[in-house]
Amino acid sequence: MSTVPASSHSSSLVLADRLLPRRGVLTDIGLVAGGVVVVSLLALVEFRIGPVPITGQTLGVMLVGSALGMRRGAAALTTYLVAGLAGAPIFAGGGGPAYLAQPSFGFIVGFVAAAAIAGWAAERAWDRHVGLAMVGFLLATAAPFLVGVPYMASVLNMTDPAAIAAAGITPFIVPGLIKAAIAAAIFPAAWAIVRRLDSSRD
Repeated sequence: MSTVPASSHSSSLVLADRLLPRRGVLTDIGLVAGGVVVVSLLALVEFRIGPVPITGQTLGVMLVGSALGMRRGAAALTTYLVAGLAGAPIFAGGGGPAYLAQPSFGFIVGFVAAAAIAGWAAERAWDRHVGLAMVGFLLATAAPFLVGVPYMASVLNMTDPAAIAAAGITPFIVPGLIKAAIAAAIFPAAWAIVRRLDSSRD
């Protein structure tokens, strides 16, 4: 008999586990592959404003990480990274080994950590409450900048902090807040629907 309280077990479930309770290796592989597809599709939403575009990728990363949990979310974004470098045109603007020279590639590397953070928060049920969900998604939104900004500066040989901030940080603050807010609205609403369906079966 498990010694873990039922409430603790329930809180550790992410949305994918709740919707697909019969877990197995094939299920996890399918979820990881689905996560890659989601981020790839949102990468098509692209606005070129400078060396690093504003895209829907970050929203996709938050959705995938929170829905799948820390490990599968990180696995999905690692798979996305490897598939894109292998030549799949799934990054914003293409793919292939040459993408290593793109100023935005460091942000893609940072997506792995972002998905893991979103998944970590979801495993602690933060995604079921708007306020906590927003905190988790803001942390996830910030993670890619830790890798992406220095990488961009290195590729472009930028040394002036003001110019680096203007190219790689400032334009993304408002879009990042908007994407985090969208994700923070989606997940509590999804969990509310799940609870309503559970109640209707009782």
